[in-house]
Amino acid sequence: MTTDRAPQTSAAPPPAVPVQYPALPFPAPVRRTGARVRRALLIAGVLVMLLLLLVVLAITGLEVGAVNLGIALVLAVLPVPVYLGLALWIDRFEPEPRWMIASTFLWGAAVATFVALVVNSIGQLVVSEALGPQEGVIFGGSISAPIVEESSKAAVLFLIFWLSRDEFNGVVDGIVYAIVVGLGFATTENVIYYGRGVLEEGLEGGLAVFVVRGILTPFLHPLFTSLTGLGLGIASQSRRTWVRIVAPAAGLIGAVLLHSAWNTSALGGALVVGVYVLVIVPILLAMLTVVVLGLRREGRLVRTYLAPDVQRGALGAWEVEQLSSVRARIRASWRSLQAGGYREWRNCRAYHATASELAFLRFRVDQGLQRGEPHAEEQEYVRRLAQLRAPV
Repeated sequence: MTTDRAPQTSAAPPPAVPVQYPALPFPAPVRRTGARVRRALLIAGVLVMLLLLLVVLAITGLEVGAVNLGIALVLAVLPVPVYLGLALWIDRFEPEPRWMIASTFLWGAAVATFVALVVNSIGQLVVSEALGPQEGVIFGGSISAPIVEESSKAAVLFLIFWLSRDEFNGVVDGIVYAIVVGLGFATTENVIYYGRGVLEEGLEGGLAVFVVRGILTPFLHPLFTSLTGLGLGIASQSRRTWVRIVAPAAGLIGAVLLHSAWNTSALGGALVVGVYVLVIVPILLAMLTVVVLGLRREGRLVRTYLAPDVQRGALGAWEVEQLSSVRARIRASWRSLQAGGYREWRNCRAYHATASELAFLRFRVDQGLQRGEPHAEEQEYVRRLAQLRAPV
């Protein structure tokens, strides 16, 4: 397999034949110490999360019955690939490691749901015994659920922020992780609601709940938690201590308040329509705007921090323009898929991801946000980028 080498310094348009990329592990991670220990901890954590998920499903099965649980599982899982794919599509410049995406989703589906189920049930029971059933319902929906659920979902976001700071390169990353954990939580929660719907009103009842929760409002939990992700994304790009404290706290408080507003409106019948139209939809549109602006910012960072590679002849100017544009990346990936199939598409994506990692690393160093010694990591990215780009 041979191709023409890309121009080194000219600004000429890319060749008609897509550049072919040699196979390298995607997304070209840099080696880190303690890999075996981290892998063992990850496996142990996954096993614990799976156990908690099984406990939640077992409790639900005892409540609604095995057959109804099976129907609920199908309804809950059916749209997940579509919604998860849309969330991952947002992360165009630097796709997050798949194991972190899977772990984040599982945290929402297992850990956050288990904590919410236990704490909310106990809290509502205590308030109901003390003040009455109606007060217990109001407490559970308007106070307990928003605080417990948003805190339990946010916990994994804070863990990623503290332990894998390099994976937080701005608001887009924070929102993506928030969407993923929110989808995980909503999936398991939907199993409970769909199961109850089938139990109470048969298959039609389950389908009615599916339309409301799975089609009309599947984005609610991701939207609530995205406010926390937004706050952490802002904090990750600031050196000011007060910003790093206030932004995540404000995001979490905002998530709790928005969640509470929605749950409270659902208790009031027609009020839910007003909150949906006047509050939920505008915030959803605002969050989409933040994502678009965040992607544009990441494109500018790629263009700025890959400029040295153009000056020394390692990349052509047209290549940097392609790497700094979402549309150009999509076109390049599509051409690679047409020319060489899935393997070539995957390698083209690895090339794009490695270039982004290099640019974002240089940005963090430039802003004083990078921990440790970045020189070896930068050289590894440069080496991999050259390998991915070189013709074979």
